[in-house]
Amino acid sequence: MADKKIIAVVGATGAQGGGLVRAILDDPNGGFAARALTRKTTSDKAQALAQAGAEVVEADLDSVESLTKAFTGAHGVFALTNFWEHFSGDKELEQAKNLAEAAKRASVKHVIWSTLEDSRKFIPLDDPRMPTLQGHYKVAHFDAKGEADAEFARRGVPTTYLLTSFYWENFIHFGAGPAKGPDGVLALTLPMGDRPLPGIAVEDIGKSAYAIFKAGDTYIGKYVGIAGEHLTVAQMAAGFTKALGQPVRYNEVSPEVYRSFPFPGADDLGNMFQFNRDFSEAFCRARDVSVARALNPGMQTFEQWLAQHAAQVPLG
Repeated sequence: MADKKIIAVVGATGAQGGGLVRAILDDPNGGFAARALTRKTTSDKAQALAQAGAEVVEADLDSVESLTKAFTGAHGVFALTNFWEHFSGDKELEQAKNLAEAAKRASVKHVIWSTLEDSRKFIPLDDPRMPTLQGHYKVAHFDAKGEADAEFARRGVPTTYLLTSFYWENFIHFGAGPAKGPDGVLALTLPMGDRPLPGIAVEDIGKSAYAIFKAGDTYIGKYVGIAGEHLTVAQMAAGFTKALGQPVRYNEVSPEVYRSFPFPGADDLGNMFQFNRDFSEAFCRARDVSVARALNPGMQTFEQWLAQHAAQVPLG
């Protein structure tokens, strides 16, 4: 590892971070080494990364000192926060500030910050079309990340701002997959109207991040949006129909109805889909598939993803 540039990967046992660690380990001659950051180094996932060749280090997003220690000696940092662990935009923003401050203190040469748009730039807090959440957010898990972009910039941290897309893995792990309606027919229930939603196989986020690190200074100071495809929910339902060998339809609901669903974060997700729908053109434009595919030529299409994962999708 001494002759390789170390990439410290936040959330290394999760979806995005895990994909980056694997991309680095799968390219032993690429000139980079993976330092996997996790809160619990003794977990099965952390131990698996260690056995695969990663350096596993303990770090806590709530502690600047912990992060600074974990970043020290690293050339690059892949930084992210996970709203879904605590459902607090304020906490996510504080953790992002900690990441930016630690990267500055450790003199990191390149940070990739996994971010999203601040929806309040499109729909102000006093706009009644969408409820305000947690006092000062419209889409908390977007807005906190978008607001945090400035924390990296004002500290002078060399940063690439990576705009990610809807994970197709949400159909497996997040309860978004096809479920049977009253008529017994499987349906995807989302409030997207007929507007396309940029989507991606989560493994391709890590591969894209690795390509950005390998490109040196090329993307520092820039926003890079990635997606495998832009598809309407009806098109995704058609993909499921083909992959599963049984009908899957699109059950369109309004954002208001979606916000009322009885699961944690339904209000935030309802607002997110409304934002994605109402500002679809700008949201898709920021995630040009041709640009993303040039960065990561192996970027999967939804059909390719389904071929590998359709059997893993729980059918409600």
